[in-house]
This record gives sequence, C-alpha cells and structure tokens, in this order.
Amino acid sequence: MKKIFSSYETIVFLAIVILGAIITMVNPNFLTLENFLDLLKSYSFMGILAIGVLFVLLSGGIDISFTATATVAMYGMAVIINKHGGNMFTAFLIASLIGILLGIINAVIIHFFKIHSIITTIATLNIYYGLLTVFSGGKWIYALPTWFREFGQVRVFTLTNPTGGTYGLSIVTAIWIVLFVLAWVILRYTIIGRGIYALGGNPTSAERVGFSILRLQLFVYGFMGWLAGISGVVLTLLVQSVAPNSIVGKELDVLAAVVLGGASLTGGVGTLWGTLLGVILIAVMNNGMTLMRIPAFWYNVFIGLIIVISVSASAIQRKKKKNQKVAIEVE
Repeated sequence: MKKIFSSYETIVFLAIVILGAIITMVNPNFLTLENFLDLLKSYSFMGILAIGVLFVLLSGGIDISFTATATVAMYGMAVIINKHGGNMFTAFLIASLIGILLGIINAVIIHFFKIHSIITTIATLNIYYGLLTVFSGGKWIYALPTWFREFGQVRVFTLTNPTGGTYGLSIVTAIWIVLFVLAWVILRYTIIGRGIYALGGNPTSAERVGFSILRLQLFVYGFMGWLAGISGVVLTLLVQSVAPNSIVGKELDVLAAVVLGGASLTGGVGTLWGTLLGVILIAVMNNGMTLMRIPAFWYNVFIGLIIVISVSASAIQRKKKKNQKVAIEVE
C-alpha cells in the first residue's frame, strides 16, 4: 500500500478525483458521461502527441518540434487530398510519411552532429514552421473533401442524453486508444521498448549490452514524427480546417502532461498510464476552469506551476533514492 500511494500515478489520480469533486460542486454538469467523452475527444490530439513525447523523454532526449511537424503534416495532407483526392487511408498515410521524415531528420542531426536534442528540435521547429509559412503564405484551408468531413463525425457507439440529444465515443478517441495500446505493447513486450528505457537510463551501458544508439534514436524520433502526423489528421478532423499557425506554441501543454504523469526529463523514467492520467488532469483542469468561469489566462500560470512542481518533485525523489543507495553501500 505504501508503494501504491507513493507512486506518481496514484498521486495524479487522486488529484483528478479531488479536482473533479471541487468542479462538480460548483457545476454539476461536469460529472457526466457525456462531458467525459467530450473531454476525451477534445484532448485526443494532445493525448496522441503525449505518447510520442513520452518515448522521447524515456530515451533521454527531448523534442520541441512536434507541433511544427504536426502542422506541416496536416497542411501537406490537406493540400494533396484536395488536389488529387483519396480516402482516409491515404490521408493518414501522407501525414504519417511527412511526420516520419521530419522526425528522422531530427534523429540524424542529433546523432551525427552530436547536438543536444533540445537545441536541435528548437532549431527544426523554427525551420519546419518557417518553411511552411513561406510556402503556404499563411493561408488557412477550409475546403476539405466530403468524405473527410463525414469521417470526423463517426462514432464507435452512440448514446442519448435526457434531453434527447446524442453523444458517444468519437472515432478520433478510438484512434487515440488504439495508439495507446500499441505504444504500451512496444514498451512492455518488445526489445525496442527495453532499449528505449536502457538508452534513457545510461547510453553507454545500453550500447555495451548490444543496443544500437542510432537505431533507437531513429525509431524514437521517427515514432514521434509518425504520431505527430497522425495527431495532425486528428486535429483536422476535430476542427474541420487547417491553420498553419494554430498549434505551434502549444508544446508546453503536452510536455506538462507527460512530466505531470511522472516522466523524467533526464530519461529512463515514465509510464504510459502516468502520461494518460497527466493528459486527463490537464483536460479536467482546463474544462473545470471554463465551467467555473475562471479567466483563461490563468491556464498558462497553472501549466508553468505544474512543470516546476513536477520537475522539483522528480528531482527530490531521485536525490532521496540516491541517498538511500549510498546509505546501503556504506552499511
């Protein structure tokens, strides 16, 4: 029990319960299945990106360029399907290929030029976003194929509320769930997953036991790029338009959710369940502020505080474990 209640996941879960109870007392409409499913749908974009960010953090790196990657992928996808037609498979394929390519570029620069990942991805964030702005002229895309718009309205199942309105589990939420399960399988049951944790824990040791640093970095940043591409399509399905400047600048929101879930910025520590709870807590907090009519600018303050508190708690915990290890060795 002591181990359970000292884990990040438990702490974040309790925070969600307490915050949810407070919000419900102010506005009873919060604690409904319809509102919960709407939250999952609205934050599926962030949730998909958070999975990729977790993989990068676990490997000991950091990626700041994923919002630019997602923007380039969804803009390129929209331009191609508008011009040449296609279906949802080709839409996801186009965005995925663009995302993977941009992610691999990050990995190549980091590995061969030995530039720290945060510097590399800040640079590529500006390069990707800058080039998109130049070639697109900053123009929004509102015209999308009918089949694309209709897919965004698909539900896995549909329910009826007391007033006769309908709601249900959106297809974009289902995509997030499938990607979550895929990521869980990779981390838990594959050699690549073990290699990612090993790389984040100690790159030298990981290489000595036979893991290829280059291959792992190519996979991690390529996987991040792939998820960024998927998330770009999901966002387009949600808002039914493409804006070249809509999501760049939202990196801290995703990073806060992952760090809040227990992932360490130094690598090797973090879980998908913690990341999921981190995204849900961010969603609950944002939705609760709206329902309680708290000014939106306080959201940025809370995000900053979350990052500071989470990183500080992680540092304190690492220091405590290090001291315990030293004490045991002395004894």
